[in-house]
Amino acid sequence: MSDSLFIEKTDESCDSVSGIVDYIRFQNEENGHAVFDIDVNDTYLVTAVGKVPYLDVGDKITVYGKWTLHPVYGKQFQIEAYEKGLPDDPKSMELYLSSGAVKGIGPKTAHKIIELFGNDAFLVIENHPDWLTDIPGVTRKKAEEISKSFKTVSGSRYVMMFCKDFFTPQTSMRIYNKWGGAAVDMIRSNPYMLCDEFQGIGFRRADQIAIQLGEKLDSYNRILHGLLYCLSDESAKGGHTCLPRDYLIDQSCLLLFDDCAENRMLVSEVAEKAVKSRELIAVMYDGEEFIFRPDAYMAESGIASRLAKINATCPSLDASNALGFIRMIERQSGIAYSDEQKNAMYQAMTNGVFILTGGPGTGKTTIIKALLSIFSSIGFKISLAAPTGRAAKRISEATSSEARTIHRLLEMEYSEDEKAEFRRNESNTLEADVIIIDEVSMVDVFLMDSLLKAVKNSARIILIGDYNQLPSVGAGNVLHDIINSGMFTTAKLTEIFRQSENSLISSNAHLINCGSLPETSKKAGDFFFLKRYDEKAISDTVIDLISERLPAKYGKDVIEKIQIITPSRKGESGTDNLNALLQDRLNPASPEKAEKKYRSLVFREGDRIMQTRNNYSAEWETKNAQKGLGIFNGETGRIISIDSENNTMSASFDDKVCEIDNAMLEDIEHSYAITVHKSQGSEYPVVIIPLYSCAPMLQSRNLLYTAITRASKMVILVGKPNVLSKMVENNYHVKRYSMLKKFIQDLK
Repeated sequence: MSDSLFIEKTDESCDSVSGIVDYIRFQNEENGHAVFDIDVNDTYLVTAVGKVPYLDVGDKITVYGKWTLHPVYGKQFQIEAYEKGLPDDPKSMELYLSSGAVKGIGPKTAHKIIELFGNDAFLVIENHPDWLTDIPGVTRKKAEEISKSFKTVSGSRYVMMFCKDFFTPQTSMRIYNKWGGAAVDMIRSNPYMLCDEFQGIGFRRADQIAIQLGEKLDSYNRILHGLLYCLSDESAKGGHTCLPRDYLIDQSCLLLFDDCAENRMLVSEVAEKAVKSRELIAVMYDGEEFIFRPDAYMAESGIASRLAKINATCPSLDASNALGFIRMIERQSGIAYSDEQKNAMYQAMTNGVFILTGGPGTGKTTIIKALLSIFSSIGFKISLAAPTGRAAKRISEATSSEARTIHRLLEMEYSEDEKAEFRRNESNTLEADVIIIDEVSMVDVFLMDSLLKAVKNSARIILIGDYNQLPSVGAGNVLHDIINSGMFTTAKLTEIFRQSENSLISSNAHLINCGSLPETSKKAGDFFFLKRYDEKAISDTVIDLISERLPAKYGKDVIEKIQIITPSRKGESGTDNLNALLQDRLNPASPEKAEKKYRSLVFREGDRIMQTRNNYSAEWETKNAQKGLGIFNGETGRIISIDSENNTMSASFDDKVCEIDNAMLEDIEHSYAITVHKSQGSEYPVVIIPLYSCAPMLQSRNLLYTAITRASKMVILVGKPNVLSKMVENNYHVKRYSMLKKFIQDLK
């Protein structure tokens, strides 16, 4: 079997060296730069330097270039071009398999494979993996995994080489994993597909490929995809579902032509044609035209129509019966509910769609528990869910009722083309008569649309969330738009219940929400402000609190209960710097802990980690052998072990254990410190919040409010008094363009 790759030699007079890659001294996974030794005919080693992406020990290689003399390392071969293929003799084949290039094969297994199959080893691995079970310790499952990994490695080389001038090896591998051997043909046919199918691949990169393949600068296809990308990019950055037409045209001109004037007419004409062909959707609102991508338009209009349908068709409980159930639950629970709470329960029972909002400590969970009891006593089937695993776990513990993520509720599965699909939809609706969703402020338009499609017309849906928290990371402003439409019954809780004599978390959150400074003068209690005026002093204090001061007072177990939540990734007290410092302090390097380097990060056994992007294909298994797919954006976990032979990590995300390979590492980062946006929907016993100089847009009231309301037992602010004042005073909310409110109101 051969899988050689050929690069045009830049100069026919180049010297050349041929042999087997014996040892890789250095390899940059981002740009492919490598320093490695080539074994030439088992007689001598040559040190070669240059760009050779996806290089493995055992590769058969011919390099072209010039000999150079390094002042420190001596004679080296500077690579200008190369040819690379799989080894074809037993010795180099064993070397290749021993390198870890193929998942599931280490040095011992490699030796046994070569010993048994010799020159035919690669053919056996690729075409007859069941033969590998003749080797002691190789099960049928492991043999299939080895074969799959081998095919992936060998089959990806052509894709890797085609993409090497445009993408990192990791991104190229992601492309191969999704599109397989057809990847190059798909890229050639329409490079702009890369923007839609792969997060992190921008228009300019795809455009660079398209132009090299002959795409005209003024082509309809190029300009249309520029418009579509601007809509997607603005959605990702600002949460917009649509954009004003003039703004979209201006941004697209900048993207496509680096100007807003000369080509504006051309871009405008393409937009007009795309609207007529329904490749873009236009909506008029208050005399201004807004442009949607079709998927965002369908999601928002779908949410509006489904909410209206459910509200109109769900049978309402009789008013007197509803009041009777409230009196019944008061007797059973021994709780005298406030008028606000009774009204909320009543409205939940007498409306098909009901929204409950309120800040921390106002009794939202108390109402959920009461409604669960009431609806259960009637005999209704109930589903309780939340956007994230942590939010679902928290509401489950608080109510003593099973709660699932929305993805699990909808029975998410992974299609053959690697897209998330839900088994529960309009043709296979949920059986539940009552669906209660907590933390709705986190839900974007696409997830809400999928949820509502799966709700039967006779069911009622209860949406619960805090109106004053940050909106969803994804597109839309779902909770705000539904409430502000005024078309569905909403109850707002204002009275604080969850507050003991010394508790300040809830009351301070409400003070901040009203534009007042929090109470920080009390020496005892659960809310503290440690004033620091120097950027480094802030980060030093944060590190000292979690590693020394709090453990000294409350015991070492408290470390696991602390979460540092910071406004930004950047700066002395941003997540990037704090995570590096905290890893060194809380989980230092040790001979007993395996490590894995990835780009600028070092992952170590015992590290706290976070998933930063939805991975619908990630396989996981719980302790009780329950299996499933999907690790989602914002889920936090811990590295259990690192397998250097198979080049994988095992990590636990709450009760889910997942194996993480190299292709998944792009979406993993440390989580000793996390941003406020990533903390949404979670609750931690102790929250430490650094207040330091960062981007003005991150010094806002609702961001501080969201961070504080993540804590259940204690909040510690560390930083500058003037930053605290600025955040409390700054009630600016970033504008999100959305039409959900309009679509709902248009249905009345």
